Amino acid sequence: MSQENHDESVDHAAPFQDVCEVEPPDQECCTLVTINISGLRFETQLKTLARYPNTLLGDPIKRMRFYDPVRDEFFFDRNRPSFDAILYYYQSGGRLRRPINVPVEIFMNEITFYEIGDDAIDRFREDEGLLKEDERPVPSNEFKRQIWLLFEHPDSSGPARMIAIVSVMIILISIVIFCIETLPEFREDDHVFNNHLAPNGTSAGKRSSTFTDPFFLLETICVVWYSFELFVRFLACPSKPVFFKDIMNVIDIVAILPYFITLGLDLSEVQSSSQQTTSLAILRVIRLVRVFRIFKLSRHSKGLQILGQTLRASMRELALLIFFLIIGIILFSSAVYFAEVDDPESSFTSIPDAFWWAVVTMTTVGYGDMYPVTIGGKIVGSMCAIAGVLTIALPVPVIVSNFNYFYHRHREHNEEEQEKYTHVTCGRTLPLVCDRNKSDSKPSLVKSERSDDDDWNSISVFNFSPSEENTGKLTDV
Repeated sequence: MSQENHDESVDHAAPFQDVCEVEPPDQECCTLVTINISGLRFETQLKTLARYPNTLLGDPIKRMRFYDPVRDEFFFDRNRPSFDAILYYYQSGGRLRRPINVPVEIFMNEITFYEIGDDAIDRFREDEGLLKEDERPVPSNEFKRQIWLLFEHPDSSGPARMIAIVSVMIILISIVIFCIETLPEFREDDHVFNNHLAPNGTSAGKRSSTFTDPFFLLETICVVWYSFELFVRFLACPSKPVFFKDIMNVIDIVAILPYFITLGLDLSEVQSSSQQTTSLAILRVIRLVRVFRIFKLSRHSKGLQILGQTLRASMRELALLIFFLIIGIILFSSAVYFAEVDDPESSFTSIPDAFWWAVVTMTTVGYGDMYPVTIGGKIVGSMCAIAGVLTIALPVPVIVSNFNYFYHRHREHNEEEQEKYTHVTCGRTLPLVCDRNKSDSKPSLVKSERSDDDDWNSISVFNFSPSEENTGKLTDV
């Protein structure tokens, strides 16, 4: 009977023995690693961290700065809720998801500290709808750097602030001139060519009145400043191609072009009276471009910069909004046309004519110039108004959230400049770790070979009292 039991035990043990022989366990990779995050302990396998060897936790040399040999763990004095997502990044193979109770700024600081990687941070920014912060390079030449800071960064010095104030005042003067010269007593569009043309279409020689106009003189002063500022920044910029790719510099160029084109038209002779109407239309369009000078204020206004960053970060939501509005406009324009087509008093003569009514109704403006008169048309109008409210309200929370993010980030950046906040430091310098390892002759940076008594002592260390002093802890705050 005992012989049979012995044979059965051998048969049962054989499969396990075969498994062990076929697939021997990797003792080093399966070693459990304890990570202490401000008192909250996490355990994971060494091979899990080794999946990303370029990160702080994946590099054995980097993480040894935070190793506590007394407790046989790695101690980090960092944000605890964020580490759930950071550990999940290693476990899931690269999925980085921010906990809902952790602000974006705090989570960004944590993943930067753990050196997760630029690719993962870029994907996280894209998932959160955030823009990558643009680098602000400066010229390598000392003289060009001072000039660049003087005209490009108003917060760099007192003279730079003075130049920014002068630039803002000139922009405001230019905008005021643009508005005042459209008053009836100052308007010259209707008789601008009467000053240049005689009844037979030849030049009348009255061009000098244009150059003595006070508005023209003030406009000339403003354009001279714009040109000087643009030319100096172009000479001192770190990169010429990047300079022309900047949207703010494009706005500066567009702001001064109308002046030179208008000046060219004033200096040129009109060959025939048939070109008068065309030249007048071109002149009005060119003058309209001058209104873009108001965007030059965004170079000196943080509020406009925040608004621009919000719109850039919300382009996807704005595109969806426009797409939904286009669908609604086509549907309700077609519906109201066929509902009103049999009524002779209806204003909807075609579907394209109904586009205007659909836009005004879906945006809840309601000018009242076009309105349905039949029962079917009123039902379509009611549905159009309700659909418009719902369509516009859908992307608004996302846009507001982006605005709050950029606004709070800007405010916190100003607070950090006024009061320098520094996070507590933990860990020790790497040379000390290497020297200690050499003196102890440990073969592994993570796994320590200790006796049973040492294991029992390490278990008792985990239950230490806060009042007890532990001299073996190698973390400093």
